[in-house]
Amino acid sequence: MDRFFEAVAQKVASWAGRPPAFMLAFLVVAVWGITGPVFAYSDTWQLVINTGTTIVTFLMVFLIQNAQNRDASAIQAKLDELIRANTEARTDFIGIEHLTEKELEKIKAMLERECGDNETHHESIERMLARL
Repeated sequence: MDRFFEAVAQKVASWAGRPPAFMLAFLVVAVWGITGPVFAYSDTWQLVINTGTTIVTFLMVFLIQNAQNRDASAIQAKLDELIRANTEARTDFIGIEHLTEKELEKIKAMLERECGDNETHHESIERMLARL
């Protein structure tokens, strides 16, 4: 079941981000709008688009979230491998994605202190921006 869901989620999420998917959605909305006068802009006519878009949005949330979760896990694994492979890198950072937000903020503050004061940081950022 997991493999089937992941395969479907991957295909749908990939397809949904492409121009044909947008054009299909645009066409559906255009046809709905054009049929307004035929149905006298009735409550039922409005309910059709509301219900349809709600159902599609509800289902797409799960499919897109699945794709994002898998992408994030793959990126995290790649970063962990880069840390592990670099002999000068601190392997303590492997797995920090499991820490709480507060713990991550502490690590971030520690790294910023290690890199120098705020003035040094601003100078480095300005030099970087100047190169762009």
